[in-house]
Amino acid sequence: MEIKNKRLTDDEFYSIRQDVLNQWPTGQEVNLEEAFAFHKSLPDGKIFSKKLNEAKANKTTLVQPRAGVPLIQKHIELLTHLQNSGGADLLPTTIDSYTRQNRYKEAAVGIEESIKADKSMLNGFPAVNHGVSACRQVIDAIDVPLQIRHGTPDARLLTEIVYAAGFTSYEGGGISYNIPYAKSVPIERTIADWQYCDRLTGIYEEAGISINREPYGPLTGTLVPPCISHTVAIIEALLAAEQGVKNITVGYGQCGNLIQDVAAIRTLEALTEEYLHQYGYHDVTVTTVLHQWMGGFPQDEAQAFGVISWGSAAAALSHATKVIVKTPHEAMGIPTAEANAQGLRCTKQIISMLRDQTLDENSLQEEKEVITAETKCLMDKCFELGGGDIALGTVRAFQAGVLDVPFAPSRYNAGQMLPVRDNNGAVRILTMGNLPFTKELVDFNHSKIDERAKFEKRKASFQMAIDDVYAISKGRLVGRPRG
Repeated sequence: MEIKNKRLTDDEFYSIRQDVLNQWPTGQEVNLEEAFAFHKSLPDGKIFSKKLNEAKANKTTLVQPRAGVPLIQKHIELLTHLQNSGGADLLPTTIDSYTRQNRYKEAAVGIEESIKADKSMLNGFPAVNHGVSACRQVIDAIDVPLQIRHGTPDARLLTEIVYAAGFTSYEGGGISYNIPYAKSVPIERTIADWQYCDRLTGIYEEAGISINREPYGPLTGTLVPPCISHTVAIIEALLAAEQGVKNITVGYGQCGNLIQDVAAIRTLEALTEEYLHQYGYHDVTVTTVLHQWMGGFPQDEAQAFGVISWGSAAAALSHATKVIVKTPHEAMGIPTAEANAQGLRCTKQIISMLRDQTLDENSLQEEKEVITAETKCLMDKCFELGGGDIALGTVRAFQAGVLDVPFAPSRYNAGQMLPVRDNNGAVRILTMGNLPFTKELVDFNHSKIDERAKFEKRKASFQMAIDDVYAISKGRLVGRPRG
């Protein structure tokens, strides 16, 4: 199939829609007019986009955890604890793995097993199986805005059900929920499926209901250069805007170097707005999210709180609109509700302390310029490959290795680019693959890595990347050799 970045017509959308709703019996519960009326009855305090817009205007950073369990009442209890004891400004509903793979029969078994065992037998909330009315119990029970977080290449039915239930924010996109999550799903397929999700969002928008959309920023989570995640976020923002989405949160996964992380968040918002305006989308509100460290965590809780605090500082100093919070139990698997609340309280404390502090803008300027130049090299090449169409250009860019996400499982990703940290811990690119950088940018990256190699008295190599992947779990940022 050949994909285009063009808004779906009503005929195209509704010709697909009935097949989508027929994927599982709960699809028949979806009634757009009833859903519109329910959304309009929600108080402002439950609407994600309004909370984000207010935070952006006030330059405050909101805190949001990750959380999701299989059973309705248990999920409500968990979210209530994070709301009341953790002080979460925004709350998630994280979807289970079976639902992410559209395996609703297995999810149904997981629900039954969870009831029998009186404990979670799924790693998230199976919203499709629960259906509209059951999901709405969660909306009714919680006082803060709720977002769906998942990882689904084909999320069309999930989108229909959770929008109808009253969720007001939705994470994901055709690149960010494919390349890092799936092995054999063509990019053009997921872009098309997510055009449906975004067009549905646009239909709600046209009915006077603003639903926030959030491309998944961290991608594979570890050592992703800012220019790579920025390019994916900007592309997904452009694809969403074409379908009528008006409120978009672009994200970035903390890399660990404070200057680079602050520069990344600030350039991400500016570049996203620049490209949206350049291509005619002038009525889209852009906000940002920083994801606290997505790699390995120390097993020691005190050290883990140090990692959480460092991510909180990056979020506060960059003025990210929100921060996704980790817990001190990250190294041990799924956290308890109290550990999740502890991570929230820790983050809120740091953000409060740093709210009125700033970094020297001069020290940020070089990093902002580098990130901007690298991202524009990638974006311009994507448009060139697509003959001006960003959807087609994205597919061709992955085919050519022009877009290349490190450590991704997808066979549609080249996997030739290799990132490592420089001597100060900023993420640079050692092996360029087919990235279309200028000679100046290539030389800049290599010179920064050479500084580290000389300091460590070893050659720059793949071993550096391996050492960096495990460094934070061992209490350091840069993976130095032993000795």
